[in-house]
Amino acid sequence: MRYTRVSAGGRPVWGRVREEEIELLSGSPLRGDPTVIGTVPVATAQWLPVVVPPVFYAVGMNYPRHIAHAGVETPARPEVGYRANNALTGHLRPIVRPAGVEGRFEAEPELVAVIGRTLKHASPAEARDAVFGWTIGNDVSARTWQHQDRSFWRSKNSDTFKPMGPWIETDVDALAQTTTLRVNGEVRASFATGDMVFDPYDHIVELTKYVTLHPGDVLWMGAESACRLEPGDTVDIEISGIGVLSNPVQSEGNPS
Repeated sequence: MRYTRVSAGGRPVWGRVREEEIELLSGSPLRGDPTVIGTVPVATAQWLPVVVPPVFYAVGMNYPRHIAHAGVETPARPEVGYRANNALTGHLRPIVRPAGVEGRFEAEPELVAVIGRTLKHASPAEARDAVFGWTIGNDVSARTWQHQDRSFWRSKNSDTFKPMGPWIETDVDALAQTTTLRVNGEVRASFATGDMVFDPYDHIVELTKYVTLHPGDVLWMGAESACRLEPGDTVDIEISGIGVLSNPVQSEGNPS
């Protein structure tokens, strides 16, 4: 099953994605079994981030090639960072490069786990059962800011820097898929999605030793490589078995 969030009548509404239409739902599938209250065509849908997470967790340096390229040590245990909800944007929405950005402005394609139940001190089996489904994230970064600042507060958390979507796929072996990043239709990166140092379940087990996970929390799983973006580009991230997240890139104050 595929679930998403769209704008309908000027308000966010959960939906169930069919081939040509989205069934609008009375509530969140994370919290029950909502009923169908209407439909909108897929072709004209106004896509929103698939969930507004209570907490936005993000994994870094989780692919061997990324670690080797960065010249850092392989993590000894699963660890996470945090990102800001204001950075989220939806499928087909623009990524806006702020006017002050100089240097490398990059995209990283990431698998995202969406948590479906409250969890603390999880076993590996409980960690697997806690994942409601999977979506796609684009970890956009302004690298000069990343090196200038003491934290990632603007380099990774500026508005529109975290596209997520287009939907949550509940019926897929996410770690058996292939992740592909394209810019203007040209493949810039492709790798085995599951080729991670620590998989999502490892991270959930470790996380829940210390913090409680809640329905709607998201866990972004890192990327093998990054790709430079420029205003005027369109970046597509495909994870086989899940879908394609697509976003145009524009400069602040210049939507063309």
